[in-house]
Amino acid sequence: MPIKNRFAEMLPEIIEWRHDLHRHPELQFDTQRTAGLVAERLRAFGCDEVVEGLGRTGVVGIIDGKGPGDRTIGLRADMDALPIQEQTGAAHASQTDGKMHACGHDGHTSMLLGAAKYLAETRNFAGRVAVIFQPAEEGGGGGREMVEDGIMERWDIEEVYGMHNWPGMEVGSFAIRPGPFFAATDVFDIVVEGKGGHAAKPHETVDSTLVASHIVTALQSIASRNADPVDQIVVSVTSIESSSKAYNVIAQRVALKGTVRTLSDKMRDLAEARLTAICDGVAAGFGATARVDYQRNYPVMVNHDAQAAFAAEVAASVAGTCDEAPLVMGGEDFAFMLNARPGAYILVGNGATAPVHHPQYDFNDDAIPAGCSWWAGIVEQRLPVS
Repeated sequence: MPIKNRFAEMLPEIIEWRHDLHRHPELQFDTQRTAGLVAERLRAFGCDEVVEGLGRTGVVGIIDGKGPGDRTIGLRADMDALPIQEQTGAAHASQTDGKMHACGHDGHTSMLLGAAKYLAETRNFAGRVAVIFQPAEEGGGGGREMVEDGIMERWDIEEVYGMHNWPGMEVGSFAIRPGPFFAATDVFDIVVEGKGGHAAKPHETVDSTLVASHIVTALQSIASRNADPVDQIVVSVTSIESSSKAYNVIAQRVALKGTVRTLSDKMRDLAEARLTAICDGVAAGFGATARVDYQRNYPVMVNHDAQAAFAAEVAASVAGTCDEAPLVMGGEDFAFMLNARPGAYILVGNGATAPVHHPQYDFNDDAIPAGCSWWAGIVEQRLPVS
């Protein structure tokens, strides 16, 4: 099953959808315009059921196959953009200051819409497909919200599949791996409390800036000295802010922010325990205190073995081959759906573009036929008409 001719015919229309979405980016759960357009198109395609407002602003369309069957496959795309000022100079560039589709979710949504239109036209499968359009992948946990709203149980979804474009991979190529794929993404806030005072009299203070600096250095020992070297873990302090804004004042308080990335529950537990202990111990050694707020965000995204192998077979039938993907220390909230149901997540090549989350990134429209064909192939090959 190479790229389907129907998607070559539909390509100009799908590109129009994609460019429209790109011009009008929306953040996290504030995707009312995007969700409204998705729902409108799904109804125009002839979907048997279209439900809005799931996971706050998510949309699910149901398409029944022409063959008898009681199995339901879920296909998921994300809809939200990022708070980034676009610098592409494209004719379809964002028309909203400070917001842009810098991760290609406009492309994901458009590809799944293209697949939905084709599947509603042909219905060459037995059973049912649920096309899932999710808000708030970029930090809001929209996948968790949709799962908690009961989408899996409501339509008895048996398996669920997702896709992400990948800059640096050949356009229209595919890559996947079974097991842990994308990292758990936890965040932490640390507030170091010392004793402020005059910079000329440091002996009368407990210097919270000095304490915070030692904490930043000591936290790197989690990866270098606490974790098994064959396990993956990243601990990054990404922000330091002092309560003092003057040259001659030793701060009373310093706030740190950061993130921890891991690929197993064991390493996640280790990181949280060691981070807390290090902060307490270092601060106490200087006569200060450190308050830690550690929040577990997206879990590890784990591809199920059988479904990952099947997804790779479909990809190879479209592109000729499917490569082994690298481990990714970025997060992906499709993890919540894979925790709820077996399934798999695949990468589709976006070519030599800027990286995602970059102001010069743009989704490559040439990847659309391959992505749409993969979506359609998942359904037609998983739910064949006997």
